[in-house]
Amino acid sequence: MPYSPSPAPLHAAAGPAAADIRLIVTDMDGTLLDEDKRPPAELWTVLELLRERGVLFSPASGRQYATLAQEFSRAADGMVFIAENGTYVVRDGVELSSDPLDPAVVAEVLATVRRLNADGVDVGAVVCGKRSAYVERADEPFLAEVRRYYVENRVVADATAVQDDILKVALFDFGPAERTTAPALARFAGTHQVVVSGEHWVDLMNRTANKGAAIRRLQRELGITPAQTMAFGDYLNDLEMLDAAEWSFAMANAHPEVVRRARHLAPANTDNGVLRTVARVLGLPLPA
Repeated sequence: MPYSPSPAPLHAAAGPAAADIRLIVTDMDGTLLDEDKRPPAELWTVLELLRERGVLFSPASGRQYATLAQEFSRAADGMVFIAENGTYVVRDGVELSSDPLDPAVVAEVLATVRRLNADGVDVGAVVCGKRSAYVERADEPFLAEVRRYYVENRVVADATAVQDDILKVALFDFGPAERTTAPALARFAGTHQVVVSGEHWVDLMNRTANKGAAIRRLQRELGITPAQTMAFGDYLNDLEMLDAAEWSFAMANAHPEVVRRARHLAPANTDNGVLRTVARVLGLPLPA
C-alpha cells in the first residue's frame, strides 16, 4: 500500500467510530519515553483502560527482554514484548519467536569492532543473548550506557565464547554512529540487517529480523489486521514496524526518513505524543 511522501496529522474526526484498534505497538526511546528515559505518568492508567477494551499493548524496542519486563512489571501479564529489535518475542515468559545469529557472524562483527578500537574509534560491542548481554569493555562510561538498555549484562573476556543464543550485536559509538560505526559494518549489509537505531547505536541482526517482521507474525497468530494496528516510532529501526500498521505514526521529532515513511505525525515524545494520540484515536478519558 503506498505511503504519502509527508505524513498527515491526525484528523480531529478520528475516534472510536473511525478506528477498530486491536494492537498498539510502540518503540521506547525517543517515542514512548520522555527525554529522561521515563514513561509518562499516565501510562499505567492507559494500559488498564486498553486491557478493559481488549486492546493488546506491545513495547517494541532494541532493549533486551529482561529490561522491558522489568520496566513494565506493573502491567506485564498478557503483554507481548518485542525485544532486541524484533529478534526475540515473549509473552508471559514464553518465547513466541526468535531469530538467532550464526556464531561465525558474531565473531566477524567482534573482529571488526576490535579493529575499530585499534584505529582509535571509541566503540564497544554488546553481544545480545537470550539470557544476558555480554561485553568485553569494562570501563564505566561504556557500562553506564549498556545498563540503560540491558539490565542483564556480564563483562566477559571473550564474547565469542559465551554459551547463549545470540540475537543481535549492538555497537555503541561515543561519536556519531551513522558516520563512523555504520560504514564499518557496510560489508555485512548484503547478508544481514545493519540498522542505525539511535544517534550512538548500530545494530546487526539477521536479514529476516526486524520489528515489522515480528509484528506481522503476531498479527497472523492473533488474527489482527494491519488496519487494526497502531504503531509509533522515531528512528530507522522502526521503519518496518510502521509498514506493518495502517495507523502508523512518526513522532514529531523523529528521524526525517521515519517522518516520510509514516502515515501520520504524533506529538513529540517530549510532549507525551504516544498516549495523547492513543487517547484521541480511541476516545479514552485522557488529555488529547
